[in-house]
Amino acid sequence: MTNIVQCELQGTVATITLDDGRANAMSPTMQRAINDALDQAETDKAAVVLAGRKRIFSAGFDLEILKNFNDETVTMLRGGFELAVRLMSFPAPVVIACTGHAMAMGSFLLCAADYRIGSAGEFKIGANEVAIGLTMPTPALAMLRHRLSPTAITRSVVLAEIFDPVTAVGVGFLDQIVDAENVVAEAQSFAERLAPLDRAAYLGSKLRLHKETIDAVLTGIDTEYPRRV
Repeated sequence: MTNIVQCELQGTVATITLDDGRANAMSPTMQRAINDALDQAETDKAAVVLAGRKRIFSAGFDLEILKNFNDETVTMLRGGFELAVRLMSFPAPVVIACTGHAMAMGSFLLCAADYRIGSAGEFKIGANEVAIGLTMPTPALAMLRHRLSPTAITRSVVLAEIFDPVTAVGVGFLDQIVDAENVVAEAQSFAERLAPLDRAAYLGSKLRLHKETIDAVLTGIDTEYPRRV
């Protein structure tokens, strides 16, 4: 792993912790480190807990890379949504410990996990693309449609409404909230309970459930962010 992503295996659960000392931006470097950690968890046949640093899960894509649209930007955008697809098709249970704020790509990753446990507190969760002058990406729209309640789609996608953790449970970004000091431990305990699930049945059911969304995300990636030769 790298100093911004740590992976610790305890029994049947691999805890992958993101901490770049700032906003846990989903830069290409961060994405590579997460994928390396997922590779290790897959080798270990472990259930996964994906956690952020104190008070923040992820603020989304690296804005410095985003504003200078070039090859690195395309790599970052493709990589972020491909990471979401990997979580949606990962062969072992994936639980997110949402340790604080989760914005934009951070919130899309919430939509990709099997179960999401958030920290109680004054945290912001949601997609702020329209608020900062960006049209919602098609891959993100597919993921939001898959996990958010129908009444929350317009509020999130078009109105750029940001939710607190309690409201985030109601609209579908989170499944439950616990005290901040317990969020990682609760996610680890939940992942441990999921670890014994029959992996063939688990993965087969997961892929059937997510197939339309995965197909839509992958199509959106290739349509909006074609690889540059």
